[in-house]
Amino acid sequence: MTTLYTPTRDELATLLEGEPRYRLDQVWQGLYTQLAEPAEISNVPKALRERLGAALPTALTQVIRKVSDDGDTVKYLWALDDGSKIETVLMIYPDRVTVCVSSQAGCAMACGFCATGQAGFRRHLTVGEIVEQVVVAARDARAMGRRLANVVYMGMGEPMANEAAVWASVERLHDALGLSARHLTISTVGLVPGIRTLADRPLPVNLAVSLHAANDTLRDELVPINRRYPIDQLMEACAGYLAAKGRRLSFEWALIDGVNDRPSDAAELAALTRRFHLPAHVNLIPLNPTPGYPTVGSPAARVREFRDDLVARGVNATVRRNRGTDIDAACGQLAAGQPVTLTRR
Repeated sequence: MTTLYTPTRDELATLLEGEPRYRLDQVWQGLYTQLAEPAEISNVPKALRERLGAALPTALTQVIRKVSDDGDTVKYLWALDDGSKIETVLMIYPDRVTVCVSSQAGCAMACGFCATGQAGFRRHLTVGEIVEQVVVAARDARAMGRRLANVVYMGMGEPMANEAAVWASVERLHDALGLSARHLTISTVGLVPGIRTLADRPLPVNLAVSLHAANDTLRDELVPINRRYPIDQLMEACAGYLAAKGRRLSFEWALIDGVNDRPSDAAELAALTRRFHLPAHVNLIPLNPTPGYPTVGSPAARVREFRDDLVARGVNATVRRNRGTDIDAACGQLAAGQPVTLTRR
C-alpha cells in the first residue's frame, strides 16, 4: 500500500505531473521540513492538498499514546492498514531527543526474554511506515520546543531482516529530514549478511549488536539466531564494519538475574572484545519484565557491579536508564497487551 511517506522525490514528481514544477518543492518541503500532512501545507492549492490526501493516506492509526517521566517519554502504539500493531518510543533528554522505531510488525528472531520475540512475526514494515514513525515523533518533539536529532532502529523487529526497506528509510531521513548519519543507529541481533551489506552501504551509520552473551552455549539459548551465525562469525563481521566505516560500534547487553550478570560473563565479554580488537561501547540494560519470560532483570546493585567489573577490565561500559517502565515502553510490551481500537490522529 502506498502511503504518505512511501514515494521518493522522483515518485512524488510523477504524482504531481501537470502541476507547476515548483509544486514539488512545496510539497516535499511541507512533508519533510514543515512536518505537515497534505491538508496543512498552506502554500499549496486546496484542490491539490485534497488530491494528495486521497492518494497518499497516512500509514499509522493511533491506538494508544502513553506518557511517562514527566512527559519525557512518549510511547505510541499504532495500527497498520492490515491490523498489525507496532510501537514507537520518543525519549526527551536534556541534551538530545531520540526516537526508537520499529522495522517489522513482530519479530521472527524468537529471543525468549523479548516481548516482541514472544509474539512472533507478522510482516516487514514498508519505507513509508518506518519514516512516518520518525516524522510523527519529530512533530511531537517540535511541539515540546525540541528538535529530534537521533533515530535508533531498536524497536519491534530485526532491522537486518528487512534491510532494503530499513536502508531506504535511512536515506530518506538523511536526505529529506536532514539527519546526520552519525545520529542514525541500526541494531541487529547478529544477522551477519546484513552487517556485511551495511558495510557496503554509502552512509556511515552506527551499528548496535544485541549480544547478551559472550559464549556460544549461552547465546544459543538467549539469541537463537546465534546457532546460524555464531559469535566468531558475528565478531568478524563487526570488525569488518568498523574497518569499512570507522563508526561507533556498541554491544547491547540485557542483564538477566543469574544468567548473564556473573563475573565470568564480564570476563568473557572483555576477552572477546580484546581478541577481535573491537573498541566497542557496551550498553548495559536492566531487563524489562515481560509476562512470557519468568526470569527477572538483575538487581540495581548487581548492574553496577557488572559495569564496574567491565570498566576495570578496560571495557567502555555504561548503564542505560530504563525509561517508561510504567507505560510498557520495552519493545513489544504495549502491543502484547492492547486490543486494536482505532483512533485517527
